[in-house]
Amino acid sequence: MRYLIISDIHANLAALEAVLDDAPPFDEIWCLGDLVGYGPDPNECVERIQDFPHISLVGNHDWAAVGRLDLSSFNTDARIANAWTQSELTPAAREYLSGLPTHLEHDGFYLAHASPREPVWEYILDASLAYANFAYFSTPICLVGHTHIPIIFELDEKRQRCETLIPPFPGSLVLGPHRMIINPGSVGQPRDGDPRASYAILDTQEMTWEFRRIAYPVEITQERMRARGLPRRLIERLGMGR
Repeated sequence: MRYLIISDIHANLAALEAVLDDAPPFDEIWCLGDLVGYGPDPNECVERIQDFPHISLVGNHDWAAVGRLDLSSFNTDARIANAWTQSELTPAAREYLSGLPTHLEHDGFYLAHASPREPVWEYILDASLAYANFAYFSTPICLVGHTHIPIIFELDEKRQRCETLIPPFPGSLVLGPHRMIINPGSVGQPRDGDPRASYAILDTQEMTWEFRRIAYPVEITQERMRARGLPRRLIERLGMGR
């Protein structure tokens, strides 16, 4: 099976469409959460992913959008954007997001939005946090999103520590024999200094992982955000990938 791995779309339909156009043929989408929040097209992104065979997790912004997280937990810009999203969601989109799981095991992989230890909120930002999380899942590989940064943490069991692998890599990466936590980065709001949409292709027959980037018309998303009165900082950061 070949899977399109996406995360943190954040209601950025232009970025999602660019990924769908760029991706090679795939059998199913795995979305690691945060379909909505920050961006201008929450209902459209929820509808678009349902055009494909897929599984999806719930992210912290998805929970905020359906009232399952207190908006005071977010910074000012995120709080404003989430309040706007709450007001814009259709009943169908709200029902879809409300039914998403926080984590699951699928085809031999463990999936969580944030981390195996705290599936909705914890940020795995460094090797020490990654190392602590290997005790919370039993599969060889865990896929997470949430940080908006494409990265791999590889477990070195003999030395009891993690190695950090940062893309780009030359071609596809062969998975194994070590256990890994892998983040495909963000489709709709990258934070690694590269504004291009980030995603990945997982081939479970060949057991390969390929990080991919694709430019999208950032200015379209920015203009839609301005028209909806979303915070200026959220608009500007899309052009910087920060």
